[in-house]
Amino acid sequence: MPSPDTKHDPGPAVGPAYAVGIDFGTTNSSVARIVNGHVELLTLSTPTIKPSPSSRSLLYLEKAPKGILSSTGPHAIERYLSAHREGDRPGRLIQSLKSYLPSRSLTGTEVFGRHYTLEDLISRILLDLRQAAEHQFNHPITRATVGRPVRFVGAETEEDETFALTRLRAAFTRAGFTHIDFEYEPLGAAYSYQSTLTHPETILIGDFGGGTSDFSILTLGPLHSSQERQVLGTAGLPFAGDAFDARIIRNLVSPALGSNSFALGLNKTLPAVPAWIYANLERWHYLSFLRTRNVLEILTSAQKRAIEPEKIQALLALVEEDLGYQLHQAVQRTKVALSHEEEAPFNFSGPDAGTMDLRTTVHRADFERWITPELLQIAETVDTLLETAKLPPQKIDRVFLTGGTSLVPAVRSIFETRFPTRVTAGDEFTSVAQGLALKAAETTS
Repeated sequence: MPSPDTKHDPGPAVGPAYAVGIDFGTTNSSVARIVNGHVELLTLSTPTIKPSPSSRSLLYLEKAPKGILSSTGPHAIERYLSAHREGDRPGRLIQSLKSYLPSRSLTGTEVFGRHYTLEDLISRILLDLRQAAEHQFNHPITRATVGRPVRFVGAETEEDETFALTRLRAAFTRAGFTHIDFEYEPLGAAYSYQSTLTHPETILIGDFGGGTSDFSILTLGPLHSSQERQVLGTAGLPFAGDAFDARIIRNLVSPALGSNSFALGLNKTLPAVPAWIYANLERWHYLSFLRTRNVLEILTSAQKRAIEPEKIQALLALVEEDLGYQLHQAVQRTKVALSHEEEAPFNFSGPDAGTMDLRTTVHRADFERWITPELLQIAETVDTLLETAKLPPQKIDRVFLTGGTSLVPAVRSIFETRFPTRVTAGDEFTSVAQGLALKAAETTS
């Protein structure tokens, strides 16, 4: 693995080893610890990016005179955007790596002539988180309670789940962690909620990440009380916010990039670009790896034959210039705005004038129609979980929702309809890490 970026290497820590809670998410990651009964969150920033307790799960690799330089989180974003501003040949910005964990077909990838395993790439993100936490907390950190989804993205069997968890453990080990305890992410959120209790409750936890939606029903008493936690049921879906993003791309972005365009063939017209390229465009972890010689050759050839060559040129520019991050930000801005407004603008421009300038208005009703299949699955999963736990909705004292997708009105409506006046929320991006830190402190005390 390449050495840490010395520009933000926090250096050695002092003091005794310390346990932390880590929520390594598909989109965002957080680290927390407990000090004198209070939660302290790792806060990261750069000169151009404001401090935040939630860091993007990103990795940026770029060529350097002495090899390949890597950076992660806000530093990766800063390096990536700086390269684009300066007109340099961009490096490789890789996101949503967690989604690959159950995949046996992706053992690794080649970047700038060097082979990296998936564990290498993920461990690079985790190493920076560990070193930054050691610097801020002023303690060596080798022990962590780590969140895991109830069901990993793409996992179809128990063997797939075990395979994904083994790879995740290996990545943490390579990042310098020697004691790793896994806990379901919704239970991490439950521990966070438990810290607010004054009396026992039966609660339903909904944790909506970038790649997975996880649910648990359990009974809890106030923290440090004699009331034991009892898990009554868990369930998970292999999609969440990224699936909603995909619907926006499919309905707004892909048509502007030629998904419905044709090319002239022998005595007939054919789709200008293979459908699998647009399918990969919808998935952030696949989009990171579209910039290959094979894909660029396909798009260059397609542009020459296309009836609408300007659309294929825009797609080629997006892939060649590695604009996945900018596209992700444009989609996120629209999705967040639709959580508060009935309509929102969607704006995404290409790197050069004329290559792409997509500006339109998205109505919440259309967005909710696009995500109807996912909403139905969420509702069905919640109902099935209640049946499995043998609890009618009125027996649930409180519903605690966390994760950015929990703010989508159509998602909240699923719970507010079944549990009127009983739906609450925590910090959408750090509740899981805070709860995992409480569990870590409890385990090591």
